[in-house]
Amino acid sequence: MNPIVETLPDKPALIDRGLAIAVDQIQQAIADHGYCTLALAGGSTPKPLYAGLAKANLPWSQLYIFWGDERYVPVEHPDSNAGMAKQAWLDHVPIPTEQIFIPPTHHPDPAISAQAYQTTIQRLFDSLQKAPTAIPQFDLIFLGMGADGHTASLFPHTPALAVHDQLVTVGMKDGAPRLTFTVPLINHSRQVLFLVAGADKQAALEQVFAADGDEQTYPSRLIQPQGELRWLLDAQAAHGLALPV
Repeated sequence: MNPIVETLPDKPALIDRGLAIAVDQIQQAIADHGYCTLALAGGSTPKPLYAGLAKANLPWSQLYIFWGDERYVPVEHPDSNAGMAKQAWLDHVPIPTEQIFIPPTHHPDPAISAQAYQTTIQRLFDSLQKAPTAIPQFDLIFLGMGADGHTASLFPHTPALAVHDQLVTVGMKDGAPRLTFTVPLINHSRQVLFLVAGADKQAALEQVFAADGDEQTYPSRLIQPQGELRWLLDAQAAHGLALPV
């Protein structure tokens, strides 16, 4: 399936468009099956979108929140993806606390934390669907993309890219561990929404959208969900690119 790529004039317009898509997807999922499962992204780009969601009128008790990746720091740490989303959004709306699943980062061995988060995801989806499921299907996964072409904590030429028998694994950046969804889990989603802003992303985007390219060097190429794939780019990120149509 070809991606849907939209170019917005600036970052505020990108955030507004992303907010509209997210609200629509949340409402559609709840209409379809009575709940919505979301996996959030970190970084600076989605923060204002989360702040916008905090002001939305949504059936909060029907949302289940996860994170597609997390730095291996406590939630109180300024680098925590979960901490950012809590401050911008989740602490301001009545989502039941037992429906917010913060990645565990307290165990000395990140691999044990990855397995624990996988078990949490599996149990929740088995409960919601009232049957075991091989690969859980999120309703919406937010993703960003770094200037190096990484997404979630799937960094170029790292072992996490080759993990196909787990839902969650350990990603590595400059020797520091992170927890990350694996490619198969992301690709099983009903919708993946990339939010990409800034001129520093142009070179990587050119390779990600190229007809042929190296997935190990530009891991965002690996994201090809069975559902809908949307890319929202601001004008700086999209400048000069030959985009899919």
